[in-house]
Amino acid sequence: MKRARVDVNNKWGAAIGYSRAVRAGNIIVVSGTSASGPDGALHPGDAEQQTIVVLQRIGAALHELDASIDDIVETRIFLRNMSDWEAVGKAHGSVFGAIRPATTMVQAGALIDESLLVEIAATAILAS
Repeated sequence: MKRARVDVNNKWGAAIGYSRAVRAGNIIVVSGTSASGPDGALHPGDAEQQTIVVLQRIGAALHELDASIDDIVETRIFLRNMSDWEAVGKAHGSVFGAIRPATTMVQAGALIDESLLVEIAATAILAS
């Protein structure tokens, strides 16, 4: 089966050895994605804005693999604090309101950087 991938262009990609997304056949798995920037989190303290950045990054990775947000069948949302669920849910719902993928949202506690409030992973399946 042919594989394609989107590389991660931050310090963690090389250190951990992972890809932003991997396509194998008609399945694309997107790694946990955050709103990290070169100097820490983008939009520190704002879970909704971080979620918007995350979903844009996921959409861009899917686009590189000839897919789109519409192909997502599942998201997995990891929160630093469950108290951010409404802000994250609002941003998630604005993107996925009509698509309605299966979704899990859990409080993960600490993420890789203390200023990151949300991380999202996704799975997309393309029509054959």
